[in-house]
Amino acid sequence: MDAPGTDLVQRRTLTTLVLSQVLGGVGLSAGVAVGALLAEEVSGSATWAGLGGTFQVLGTALITIPMTRLIAVRGRRPGLALGYALAALGALGLIVAGVIGNFPLLLLASVLLGGATASNGQARYAAVDLAPSARRGRHLSLVVWVTTVGSVLGPNLVGPSEPVARALGLPVLTGPYVFSVVGLLIAVVVLLLRLRPDPLLEARRRAAAASEGSGVAVAPPNHSLVHGLRVVLAHRTSAIALLTLAFGHAVMVSVMVMTPLHMRHGHADLTVIGFVISLHILGMFAFSPITGWAVDRFGSRPVALVGSLILSTATLLASTTGTGASTILTIALFLLGLGWSCTFVSASSALAATLPMADRATGQGAADLVMSLTAAGAGAIAGVIVEAAGFHWLSLVSLGFAVVIGLAVAGVGRVPAPTD
Repeated sequence: MDAPGTDLVQRRTLTTLVLSQVLGGVGLSAGVAVGALLAEEVSGSATWAGLGGTFQVLGTALITIPMTRLIAVRGRRPGLALGYALAALGALGLIVAGVIGNFPLLLLASVLLGGATASNGQARYAAVDLAPSARRGRHLSLVVWVTTVGSVLGPNLVGPSEPVARALGLPVLTGPYVFSVVGLLIAVVVLLLRLRPDPLLEARRRAAAASEGSGVAVAPPNHSLVHGLRVVLAHRTSAIALLTLAFGHAVMVSVMVMTPLHMRHGHADLTVIGFVISLHILGMFAFSPITGWAVDRFGSRPVALVGSLILSTATLLASTTGTGASTILTIALFLLGLGWSCTFVSASSALAATLPMADRATGQGAADLVMSLTAAGAGAIAGVIVEAAGFHWLSLVSLGFAVVIGLAVAGVGRVPAPTD
């Protein structure tokens, strides 16, 4: 039975995470629809257009390292705030890079912007630190779901950002990042003021109190990412969850970051591009409560298999489209987001169910680090593939990775019910 006040603490934690996710979602996604376009404009070549998104994903991986250590030592609150603060600095750097036409600065700023993705991702684990085992999937998916509000709103700020950019004397493509700076800074303030008690530290305190009553010692927290990765790989279920997390994210990122360029080369309007990306992000987040319920009800394995099937369908459809806007491409991008949601929520829930308290922060951080590095590599290759062979072949290569997820998950038994 939960201790007195537990429900109140859980509600406060979820409310705070919901608010910060909305703000972080706006801050992160406002520039998604124009990121590749800004990189192409500043660099002067379509070959390098995907590097902005790639460096952002790489930044997520790099920032995950100090963030994970900070979370392991001092809790979720300072770690999540750090990611959003660095991202706000990155958004400001992207504005400056667009103004002065400096591509190295754009790449550095993109790295810092990856901090928002790191914080958004780690927030899902903060949501389950204090959650009952039977509702972990739903709590996790709730925090993923609310990102819909900010993330769908963000790309649709592309149109309204044009007059803002002109009023400030900025290049049109840097306008969305003005909204990014504001949203990310407010998210930092919300976390620092409201995420109390810290969910991870409170979970540790409760585990220690329970161990005193039972006479079973609780292992001290481990602060090593290498150790966390070893723990993840030592368990077959968590190892397959890691593969699902990494490959699912790589498929989504590689196709998504190149879609605006694919559309722009067919003379699609910026507003249309923003609409397609917003539908993609809707697919990523809007149905996650259903995904979380399905994970709690049926287990992670069948949800991951469904995710693999949807990702395969999405990439196959995308491979048939020509440059510019089309109904098929719009459907494909929506399904790409939906398939990612299934793999992301199911794999994250499996990790939350299998990692012990002492290795929770470092194991989750290591999994997100691998996920980000894999996606960064996929994003880097995506630009090269599109330049050399076209969007068609990028989609088919991504299809291959989606199929691998299904084959790997099919060989694993049902994920056991999580235990407290």
